[in-house]
Amino acid sequence: MKKIVQNIIFLLKKIKKIIFLVLLVIFFIFIYFFVFHNLPLPTKLKNYKAIPVSTQILDRNGKLLYHLYGNQKRSIIKIKTLPKYILQATIAIEDKNFYNHQGISLVGGIFRAIKDTLFQKQLQGGSTITQQLIKSALLSPERTIQRKVREIVLALWTERIFTKDEILELYLNQIPYGGAAYGIEEAALKYFNKHARNLTLEEAAFLAGLPQAPTLYSPYNNPDLAIKRRNEVLKSMYQQKYIDKKNYEKTIKKPLNVKPLSEKIKAAHFVFYVKSLLEEKYQIKDIETGGFKVYTTLDLEIQEEAEKILKEEIEKVKNLNVGNGAILVTRPPTGEILAMVGSVDYFATPSGSFNVVTALRQPGSAIKPLNYAIGIERKLVTPATVFNDIPTCFTTTGQSKPYCPVNYDGQFHGPVQLRFALGNSYNIPAVKMLALNGVENFIASTSAFGITTFKNPKNYGLSLTLGGGETKMTEMAQAFSVFANRGKIKNLNPILKIEDKSAKKIFELRDLNLKKDLKKPLSYPNFFAIKGNKVISPETAFLISHILLDNNARTNAFGSSSYLAIPNHAVSVKTGTTDEKRDNWTIGFTPNFLVAVWVGNNDNSPMHPWLTSGVTGAAPIWNRVMAYVLKNQPDLWPFKPENIVGKQICWESGDLMIKKEDGSENCLSRFEYFIKGTEPKESNIIKQIVSVTKDDKLAPPNWPEVEMKEKTIIKDMFGIYCLDCNHDKEIHQIIKL
Repeated sequence: MKKIVQNIIFLLKKIKKIIFLVLLVIFFIFIYFFVFHNLPLPTKLKNYKAIPVSTQILDRNGKLLYHLYGNQKRSIIKIKTLPKYILQATIAIEDKNFYNHQGISLVGGIFRAIKDTLFQKQLQGGSTITQQLIKSALLSPERTIQRKVREIVLALWTERIFTKDEILELYLNQIPYGGAAYGIEEAALKYFNKHARNLTLEEAAFLAGLPQAPTLYSPYNNPDLAIKRRNEVLKSMYQQKYIDKKNYEKTIKKPLNVKPLSEKIKAAHFVFYVKSLLEEKYQIKDIETGGFKVYTTLDLEIQEEAEKILKEEIEKVKNLNVGNGAILVTRPPTGEILAMVGSVDYFATPSGSFNVVTALRQPGSAIKPLNYAIGIERKLVTPATVFNDIPTCFTTTGQSKPYCPVNYDGQFHGPVQLRFALGNSYNIPAVKMLALNGVENFIASTSAFGITTFKNPKNYGLSLTLGGGETKMTEMAQAFSVFANRGKIKNLNPILKIEDKSAKKIFELRDLNLKKDLKKPLSYPNFFAIKGNKVISPETAFLISHILLDNNARTNAFGSSSYLAIPNHAVSVKTGTTDEKRDNWTIGFTPNFLVAVWVGNNDNSPMHPWLTSGVTGAAPIWNRVMAYVLKNQPDLWPFKPENIVGKQICWESGDLMIKKEDGSENCLSRFEYFIKGTEPKESNIIKQIVSVTKDDKLAPPNWPEVEMKEKTIIKDMFGIYCLDCNHDKEIHQIIKL
């Protein structure tokens, strides 16, 4: 029996060894196929010659806008011919421990990558210069664990084959610096028209910072960011003792003088806007050499007409110190960008390449429709709600001095209904609307409209409704799209589809409202099935859209035949002008098209005081562009929901008009739309005993020497207005919030 047990134990040990050996073989087979199968040899690096296929940026009809890096250039240089600070700048910003590690950085790189992968659920880099060389030259761009493991293996292997200086030389010759410039030599020629050996310290620092994001840090696209990035490199060089404090402080103050961009390009601001978005989705190398065909939403005919109009109109108002302008044309139901003109001339120096469409500017009164829409949505007001447009000051606890807004025309207009307050862009009613909404509620609500730049409510006051906060034209277009889209927001979409070099679709914009040929008339079914997050009700969207297309509602401020009217088309439109005429806007839309225009100066200097919103500046440009877009298109009015009702109301008070027994009306009336259930139910005009001053003005509280008289009073949400009092040099009404 004992012998049998011993045999069994012996047999089990044999089986255990066999299982262990089988598992070991399986493990090595797995490691082989996971890591080493088809692994490129790092010995190919020295003579590695990639065959890049240029990426094409096309308009919606397949017309070429730009070849991204279509003429890739690479000139091999020896690092011994370069100034030391070129090498030091690259090491300082990319891999400060380059000469101390064996190809990978455990503490600074790999561990951080593992942490980000585990806790942020996305594979991160943490790459040394050696790893970046491997990624750029030998491996595919996908972000997978397998690719990362291969990258580490090859980096360790490469460090065994090449010296540190050889690796650094390979890196400087391989890495992309933006556009057609591959390698430090071509980068020096592209940006500074000099050989790399002749680069100055500040130039070398700028180039060292480029490879991380060539479009983002491009001096042609973002000159301020380019200098900021260069100074980050210089700071790293100072901290790592490559340069001394005196040299650092002197160099960061120097300007970045790059040569003008000379490449032929159509819709340049838009192209680089698209390229920036591509860099968020794909690896830089993939974009530069992957042979993509990027079919964008842009219509080149609309783009070129917009560019032509902008140049012609800005030339007309140069005498008013208007130096620049920008235009954005979109389709609200899909978010498609049809045209983007970021400045008058992309190739003009020094800042023509600056894209105002994506820059922060104050919107002025163009923000007011959002304010009133929030009030209507919350059922605080209706288009007939009366605002007393009278001298008013607002005070809040802790405020150093009262805020006393004035109107654009410097006058006060007495009782004004919301439709006319918004149409004529009166300021005091808008401030009262914001006081009623509350700044905190307003900022929270505008974020749903796509405005991301209004942050902490404590940083803003009631002037926010007059454009006191900065935002972007792209965000304003998204916000106004809510009105065109019956209350739903659509994010801007600049790309229709992307194909790889084998014509395989790797991205496609799918939307029920897409229509490639914009020359064919677009009709109502194209915007019935809008997909998007609901921001406001269709009823509120209709009311705001209808007010903004009502030419009668804006006649007092703009006249009956201003540039805000497009013949034979109902177009909702709003202007905006900031303090001291630093920004002048016009944004208008139909259910199918939106055009936003800005004029001003890049340096924020004021335009001439004679510039008048609706007459000069942005409005004539907007009128011509919108008329061009709408030619051959049907006249589309905003879609009226079933829950919208029409009523006859009194012109003066906004009350419901009542028919008397004899058939006459109790007031001079007009027609108005309401959300069902919000129609006016009580009179705003009453006879009341009030305190008046000696000169028969309505007396403020605690006014000395008053007398009591019966007067005709009209109420708004913050006080009363005396219809039959003396209004010469009125006393300011004080509203405590």
